[in-house]
Amino acid sequence: MELGQLLAGPFTGCILAYYGAEVIKVEPPGSGDPLRQWRELDADGTSFWWRSLGRNKKCITADLRSDEGRELVGRLSRKCDVLVENFRPGVMEKWGLGPADLWVDNPGLVYARISGYGQDGPYASKPGFASVCEGVGGLRYVNGKPGEAPMRPNLSLGDTMAGLHTALGIVMACLHQARNPGSKGQVIDTALYEATFNLPEGVVPEYDGAGVIREPSGSTITGIVPTNTYRCSDGKFIIIGANGDSIFKRLCEKMGRPDMARDARFADNAGRVEHEPEIDAAITEWTSSLDSASALFLLDEARVPSGPIYSVADMMVNEHFIARGLFEEVEVNGKPLKIPAMIPKLSDTPGRTDWPGPEVGEFNDEIYRELLGLTAEEMARLNEQGVI
Repeated sequence: MELGQLLAGPFTGCILAYYGAEVIKVEPPGSGDPLRQWRELDADGTSFWWRSLGRNKKCITADLRSDEGRELVGRLSRKCDVLVENFRPGVMEKWGLGPADLWVDNPGLVYARISGYGQDGPYASKPGFASVCEGVGGLRYVNGKPGEAPMRPNLSLGDTMAGLHTALGIVMACLHQARNPGSKGQVIDTALYEATFNLPEGVVPEYDGAGVIREPSGSTITGIVPTNTYRCSDGKFIIIGANGDSIFKRLCEKMGRPDMARDARFADNAGRVEHEPEIDAAITEWTSSLDSASALFLLDEARVPSGPIYSVADMMVNEHFIARGLFEEVEVNGKPLKIPAMIPKLSDTPGRTDWPGPEVGEFNDEIYRELLGLTAEEMARLNEQGVI
């Protein structure tokens, strides 16, 4: 059962639903999850994003601010293996829906919690959006150009990473139960800032062992040369990663700079790091004399890792993306819509999208009547009172 809204909790549910889990998503009556109205909207006023994030979910409504709404969710929890929530710490306990409350009737329930700063510690009660937590978790510090404001990729990485970590935690907890029949459920405590803290894992031992703080370095990565983004004569940028010793020599030969290939200063990565400006200047001079397609063709010939920087428009017509099946077509209100397939690819149990994000409360009848046994009269009363 998914009780989260917006991104981190729903992304967790999206991953699990894609690979076959039956996910019951509980939304507030009326407008439902706020994500339904975010960014670009279709003709019916529903977010295109929702059709992807809500895929394969059985959406029901329940007013968690009402006693009867909470009672319905409590009854549903008894029939679930996993609960995912991303409210502020303490909210579920205030509603009588915390782990200790639900374990009374369902001791095997795996209870996954996502918050900005975790369920305990001095920051636990602080509001934590991904934009802020990416800064606290160290991701923003290393992202950008030296001396300038840290940059944010135009994506909510903190939420997505938290969702990935939570889905992994759920799978591990369920695997533990499968291997230990009768074992009690456990809490999965995912914090947005900790999900981003997991990404720059090398910065901690570097600082503790050598006293070095990794700083932002633009489009390069500290201590590895050359790996950078280079502009071509047509104004497009390409990425070249030639930081292996033999790869660097092949790059130099292809650029018409055999002198650099033989230069002892550039023979290994440590030497190249010392002379990074000189190396990058030479590569830039070469790429700026060629259009991006020609440069990439020559780099492929030399077996130098390189590639373009694609927009979504480039991806959707790219033969490799298509061959790998990275787009799925669904139908929304009689019209086709492409949404991204999810990874990883499993050879024997692949995931798939069976239906796009449904309408608010579309599965109320199925879940409440078939799973909980509510009558038509009870459903009508709850609906009239705004509970569902």
